[in-house]
Amino acid sequence: MYMRPPPQPLLRDRSSQRYARTRSSLAPPCSAQERALVAICATCSRAPALQRVPDARSSRRPQRALACLFPAVIRAMATCVWLRRCGARLIRLAFSDRGLCPRAVCWAPGRAPLRAYARGPGGLPTALLRTDSFVGGRWLPAAAVFPVLDPASGAELGRVADCGAAEARAAVGAAYDAFCSWRSVSAKERSSLLRKWYDLMIRNKDDLAKIITAESGKPLMEAQGEILYSAHFLEWFSEEARRTYGDIIYTPARDKRALVLKQPVGVAVVITPWNFPSAMITRKVGAALAAGCTVVVKPAEDTPFSALALAELANQAGIPPGVYNVVPCSQKKARDVGEALCTDPLVSKISFTGSTATGKILLHHAANSVKRVSMELGGHAPFIVFNSANVDHAVAGAMASKFRNSGQTCVCSNRFLVQRGIHDSFVKKFAEAINTNLHVGNGFEERTTQGPLINEKAVEKVEKHVSDALSKGATVVTGGKRHQLGKNFFEPTLLSNVTQDMLCSREETFGPLAPVIKFNTEEEAVAIANATDVGLADPAQIWRVAEQLEVGMVGVNEGLISSVECPFGGVKQSGLGREGSKYGIDEYLELKYVCFGGL
Repeated sequence: MYMRPPPQPLLRDRSSQRYARTRSSLAPPCSAQERALVAICATCSRAPALQRVPDARSSRRPQRALACLFPAVIRAMATCVWLRRCGARLIRLAFSDRGLCPRAVCWAPGRAPLRAYARGPGGLPTALLRTDSFVGGRWLPAAAVFPVLDPASGAELGRVADCGAAEARAAVGAAYDAFCSWRSVSAKERSSLLRKWYDLMIRNKDDLAKIITAESGKPLMEAQGEILYSAHFLEWFSEEARRTYGDIIYTPARDKRALVLKQPVGVAVVITPWNFPSAMITRKVGAALAAGCTVVVKPAEDTPFSALALAELANQAGIPPGVYNVVPCSQKKARDVGEALCTDPLVSKISFTGSTATGKILLHHAANSVKRVSMELGGHAPFIVFNSANVDHAVAGAMASKFRNSGQTCVCSNRFLVQRGIHDSFVKKFAEAINTNLHVGNGFEERTTQGPLINEKAVEKVEKHVSDALSKGATVVTGGKRHQLGKNFFEPTLLSNVTQDMLCSREETFGPLAPVIKFNTEEEAVAIANATDVGLADPAQIWRVAEQLEVGMVGVNEGLISSVECPFGGVKQSGLGREGSKYGIDEYLELKYVCFGGL
């Protein structure tokens, strides 16, 4: 926040030839007034230091230069006093065409700066809004900032520190220093701290949900559900922290015993997407901290406020400095920051959720130093409806599976495979449900079920898939175009007569588009479902089909399958490893074999 300085300085001093602005340390002042002025500037951690000027007998040039400079210094000091009285905690002094210009960087005592923040329609909570990076337990600004936009209105929500490769490496260094002590913290204490973090999330769940809705556009009800889902990962892994058991193995030799220990891998880099800006962090970070690892989080450039709000709560919970670090950055710097994080020799583990293309780049970086990786990448989930299905139940499952977060989840059904005997009935009832139950609008409006897409690029991809399908013979049953509310809104769309050569049948749309493909036999359905390079899914039928599907997850008569207690992950090019469940913590643990002889 920038404020106009008072018209008159509060303090004056006639000894203007005694001090000059330099970058060296403070020299002892000569008078009570001078000591007061120096003390004032010393309270500003970035204020210019002052040094005694050589005596007049030794040099006259410094005196003449000082005579011009000192009045500006006095005015700057006086302004510092005024700003400090108003609550400014950190004050920067800089030269301009008007001389020294003090600027208040932090308005509320103990708070991080809130740069140009405009309140959203839900009355966002300033107590959790942070704009700087969080490294080593401190809020640190960057040399540049980038804007975060409300996808519903396009309005600027605020400006966040735009960290670069140097800041990323500094965060890794802080995490590594913290790891040396965090790994030795008892499992019980780590469990207790994670539980405190969980409690704070629950206490602030409404405020956290508003932040998600503001920066991602997600309907508020869905955002509230995400916060509970997100917090439960901290609760779950607070309990799993005490269950990282090893083994004792009896060997053939009578005088030997073999032990298997589980130990934390080290510093973990966590790179998360915008569609679940809170849950994707806690699902990874909860497991990492429970195992004894420290983390550096790089959130998506579209949704950094959620990650920074979690940092604020982690700090309040007593998570030690350097254990949880956040380095936000713009899309322009994302490649350099990602490379710096993934190639740093102090990093032992990389966990990423995002596109398959980006995941392959990160895998390449990790391969050079053979780092542990977890990859949760793109999906192309089929939703299979057989003739034996109850149509009403199938439609209800399709609605839940397809249109959550406006179709912007990696496990949203991307293709609807419907057997010929039930096809027409399913399409008719599916269209009726879409037109009756879905309401497009701002995420803060109570009746909204479909918010905006994250940005215009996402809308353009949906448009491209619809246009391609129509050019190849598909039919629009409902929707099919941008919504009148704004450039980031798209109508929930249902297509019929879709074939496998269309883009929507071969690529993940990541939007509110439901293409229906007609099939005849079970074998044909399995072949269509498996004809993809990715394998995140939730189809519905029987064990035989479930076992034949080449996917990491299967939902049988169920459209929503995510749960903190169950392993989440895919096969093929959908990724590596599992998150959540009792298996999730293993991604952050190394096995060590110890052989005791001479017993």
